[in-house]
Amino acid sequence: MDIQVNKTPIQYFNFSGGECHVNIADIIIEDTADITAYLYCSDDIMRLAMVVDAIRQKYVATKIDLTIPYFPYARQDRVCNDGEAFSVSVMAKLINALSCNNVTIYDPHSKITIDLLNNCSVITQAKILENSIIASDIKTRGLVLVSPDAGAESKTREIAAQLSVDAIYCTKTRDAKTGQITGTQIPDDIVGQTFIIVDDICDGGRTFIQLAKSLKDAGANDLYLYVTHGIFSQGLSVLKEHFEHIYCYHCFLENGDIDQQFLTVIEGE
Repeated sequence: MDIQVNKTPIQYFNFSGGECHVNIADIIIEDTADITAYLYCSDDIMRLAMVVDAIRQKYVATKIDLTIPYFPYARQDRVCNDGEAFSVSVMAKLINALSCNNVTIYDPHSKITIDLLNNCSVITQAKILENSIIASDIKTRGLVLVSPDAGAESKTREIAAQLSVDAIYCTKTRDAKTGQITGTQIPDDIVGQTFIIVDDICDGGRTFIQLAKSLKDAGANDLYLYVTHGIFSQGLSVLKEHFEHIYCYHCFLENGDIDQQFLTVIEGE
């Protein structure tokens, strides 16, 4: 997916010293340039900065509308321990320095990202799900929404109200230094119900696996999972034991690594 300008992928390569090079010569650009940037590594961030500069070198007056579906460093939205950086603030400053006309992000991890970005527009989790196959499946299967922690509660309430479905709200405790989850609390009386956990990001999946175990131990029936940003750094196999199916908006995995019987990617549907 990388970086696209007006729906056309940019041309790029890295020099032998590691420096990024981009070229937009073959892309038609007029009054406004629409950039969509999938920023999955530091090179992607550098390429984005160079694409913006390349546009301005050639088209001085062009306005730039930037879309970043997954905003990097958004999970580091506070300083937890002495000596650490305020990572999302650093990332936001880099994007603000590009002076874009508008910056659209999808389902940000917290309000902190929105507050730090200039000219920010947000595509919410509820908006993503509104007319998707997931909304249809939730209603058809009679799925109860699960908010995995306090940070996801307001988003889950919005979706539940929008779809007129039930939801439960869980909490968890985490060691700030190690990142390890030390406890999960779920409501009573969930026996026999079928659930879909709803959250913004799945990285390795440990949070959702532990929550799935707790729900199953408490008597839950089948479990499903929706995440907007599917990193899946440990692959999908670690999740198959615990979930019937997974949905995401977009996915970091290569197409060849996606089990389409187990994972539905709804971007562009």
